[in-house]
Amino acid sequence: MSGMNKSRFFLVIVFVFSVTLNAAEEIPAQLTDEAFWKLVADFSEPGGYFRSDNFVSNEDGFQTVIPQLKRNTSPGGVYFGVGPDQNFTYIVALRPKIAFIFDIRRQNMMQHLMYKALLELSADRAEFASRLFSRQRPEGLTAKSSPEDLFKAFDDVTPDQKLYDANLKAVLDRLEKVHGFKLSADDEQNIKYVFHAFFEAGPQITYAFNSFGYGRGRMPNYEELMLVDDGEGVNRSYMANDENFQTLRSLEMKNLIVPLVGDFAGDKAIRSAGRYVRDHDATVTAFYLSNVEQYLFQDRDNWKKFYANAGALPLDKSSTFIRSVFNQMGIGYVNGGYSFMRSQNLLCSMMDTVKAYNAGEISSYADVIKMSLK
Repeated sequence: MSGMNKSRFFLVIVFVFSVTLNAAEEIPAQLTDEAFWKLVADFSEPGGYFRSDNFVSNEDGFQTVIPQLKRNTSPGGVYFGVGPDQNFTYIVALRPKIAFIFDIRRQNMMQHLMYKALLELSADRAEFASRLFSRQRPEGLTAKSSPEDLFKAFDDVTPDQKLYDANLKAVLDRLEKVHGFKLSADDEQNIKYVFHAFFEAGPQITYAFNSFGYGRGRMPNYEELMLVDDGEGVNRSYMANDENFQTLRSLEMKNLIVPLVGDFAGDKAIRSAGRYVRDHDATVTAFYLSNVEQYLFQDRDNWKKFYANAGALPLDKSSTFIRSVFNQMGIGYVNGGYSFMRSQNLLCSMMDTVKAYNAGEISSYADVIKMSLK
């Protein structure tokens, strides 16, 4: 082979290797069960304590930021979040390639695995609601049914113990036998505990179901949360229409919603997920925080550790924090008669927050709220 041909051959090999390497860096269109569980096991931290079960959100205004969020960001990024199923509504709005859900409670991870199994087993919203609440599916519901008609039909349906037993078995079989996930006896008990709460309360289940006297004002229940809109007349919940539901179901079936046990101030979960995103040449589009920062600032160092974790994430100018602030913080809905434990959701640039932290401009929870109000 001549010198010229050798050079050309070498360049071709380098080009092919480069293309192959770049392709391997992309976030997979689907994770195998083994890859999914490895992320769950490797990235998670030891479970911690929180004073409430958080079965559903207590934030009735969480949709109101979605119109602006969609204008600020583009589909195809990576979503980070915390807590239960309000994340699903943000996910179907943003259409990320993959989502990571963090919570200090291992019970939240098990609740998300419960949702995963139920979504995979359900062809449509009515079947999902029937399985989630263990109530027989009312006649007449179709893929085109409005969310109002769907929940109205379920309101008067009584819980069915036999259906509950069959659904619980189907959930555990789906996770352990079909997917091969290695659940401990405690994990199974957590799933049973959460699933029984939905069975007992039905669509009226709230954030603090079974936690008497917790919170200020009446909390919205699951049905009410699925029927609110974005403040512009559009209901964007994952139960609003069949398209949203099928988008969520598809992501779950592809193992692309990954629940993790993670402390925002920990040194493993958020940083591990961040490295995964960076290694796959992607950025974090949005990070839903709820009001976790409020608790982080109750410790001298935890808030600092969290912003250091956020600073290690792959971000761009569109990367956005989604914060929830409750009425006692003195913004929005103040001095008004309210029936719900009112919350206001706010957006803030992740890069600006990290920059402000590094510059020493953040020292309190009020500082990050003021940034979000600009």
